Amino acid sequence: MRVLSRPAVLSSPHRSLLPAAQRIPHLARFQSTAPGNNQATTASLSPRWLSDLKSRIGRCIQFGLNPEQMRIAGGILEEVTKSWRDLLAGSEGFLTGKGRMGLYRQEVVWGEMDSMGHVNNVVYNRYAESARVNWALNFAAADADHKAEWKELMTPNGIGLILRSIRTDYKFPMTYPDRVTVLHKLKDKPKSDSDHFILDVLILSELHRRPAARCVEDIAVYDYRQARKSAMKPFMVKKLQETYDLQEQAKQTYGNKVLDLLSRVHHLEKSSWDRPDAKEDFGSATNP
Repeated sequence: MRVLSRPAVLSSPHRSLLPAAQRIPHLARFQSTAPGNNQATTASLSPRWLSDLKSRIGRCIQFGLNPEQMRIAGGILEEVTKSWRDLLAGSEGFLTGKGRMGLYRQEVVWGEMDSMGHVNNVVYNRYAESARVNWALNFAAADADHKAEWKELMTPNGIGLILRSIRTDYKFPMTYPDRVTVLHKLKDKPKSDSDHFILDVLILSELHRRPAARCVEDIAVYDYRQARKSAMKPFMVKKLQETYDLQEQAKQTYGNKVLDLLSRVHHLEKSSWDRPDAKEDFGSATNP
């Protein structure tokens, strides 16, 4: 695997949300919203907290559990298996419901790997780009009154969205075969005069059930007819503000679920291998 000394940063002031690009004048960077400080409940946890949780349950099972403890352990594993995306991404504020995901279980193809034997670094940015277009088009499906306006954002015919820069942090070398789910979330709550917004991107490996990469995208609102930046249209501000509020609700809801799961596993440990009088169950075999 190629190791980067620092995260890759690609700046492309002329690159739109669509693969087709048009050259535009360089745009100065303006901060339209204050940085968010409402951290996720899971922010202080290990990035591998989900796999660690399953390993901890495995240790309890290996030690030996009574029927009631096995029921509890099985219930936790079932919940994690069914809802791992909600727990992992939802607890950070990413919306994982139907019509919210940019890419869902997209296949990783063999040709996306390079000579180093892993998915090429550039491909992650392509995943993010494709998911970002779908993320924006999802609003067209959800906002019938402004369906045409949302779709027009994907064209150079009027007000559009342009990728101003992207920063990518690679978490582990993903390989074929695998699938990716890619999610976007607003970093800050837009204001009525916002002329750009920041998106956090989570690229999940379905095989490993953990982040393969994270991106931060700076999206500018651009008026192609006037050839200059533009403030968001009111319908955009309204819908994006609603989306941000939903993100905060998801962060709270799934963050609490994660804490509850961790607490239940902790109690399972304390009632099995980590209790003061614990003795490992080696089964029914007796010494000869």
